[in-house]
Amino acid sequence: MEFITAKTILSKVKNGNAWYGIDYNMNLYRGCPHQCIYCDSRSQCYHIDQFDIVKGKANALVILERELSKKRKKGIVGIGAMSDPYNPLEQEFEQTRGALRLIAKYGFGVSIDTKSDLILRDIDLLKEINKNGNVIVKFTITTPKDELSKCIEPNVCVSSQRLKAIKKISENGIFTGIMMNPVLPFITDKESDIKELVRLASKSGAKFIHTYMGMTLRDQQRDYYFKKLDQHFKGLKEKYIHRYGDQYMCAVPNQRLYRVFTDECSNYGILYRMKEIVNAYKRENMAVKQLSLF
Repeated sequence: MEFITAKTILSKVKNGNAWYGIDYNMNLYRGCPHQCIYCDSRSQCYHIDQFDIVKGKANALVILERELSKKRKKGIVGIGAMSDPYNPLEQEFEQTRGALRLIAKYGFGVSIDTKSDLILRDIDLLKEINKNGNVIVKFTITTPKDELSKCIEPNVCVSSQRLKAIKKISENGIFTGIMMNPVLPFITDKESDIKELVRLASKSGAKFIHTYMGMTLRDQQRDYYFKKLDQHFKGLKEKYIHRYGDQYMCAVPNQRLYRVFTDECSNYGILYRMKEIVNAYKRENMAVKQLSLF
């Protein structure tokens, strides 16, 4: 793996409550090998050359420890917003595992985004962090259908494996759930599929599902997505162009779909509002702390 120079690892987040209550953000890797056809991180604004090639950050853990040790305010460290922290190279280089050790050492919490069941390797550290800090694990799952997930997310474990990972993590007392983002218009926006994913989430012990019922499209991201539509969904590119033009935010055509989704979540007792998700996982950890005191 190629390593690139990094001056800093942690960055302060201004409005973390809008995104799972995080206080700091970091990406230990640059680029991602999953080749998801919709990935926003391909956009030019992120300045990531050769996006499909994973690169590490030189001395990442040394820099991270220095930064964590100097922070006066403890908080939640977000991991994985731009690059999955559990890419295949993590098995060898263990940058994410090393970062979790440091987060536990300095008493911070963690918020993890992933599509990989490699995270199961680190349940021991997640449980350790959860004793004193807040932990939330978010799996991106866009469809309940494994064959479709192979098509739109080709280099990552299928949806059923991610659901099994959710079950395992939840059984170990870690607050976990699903980011159902994006919802791809005309591909993953069938009412029956949304209902089935909510059902499977409940069966797997997911505490929440969050979605914005649409997708983003801009510059390089749009070019790549349209190329893949031509390969796998003939004629669909033209449908996107006709409906959305050059819009950045592309909402699903079915305007009642979000209501269908929220009704299903309510039926199964699954959280779906961001504020409630944040309050729940932080409150849950506080309850664990109080029990441990007694």
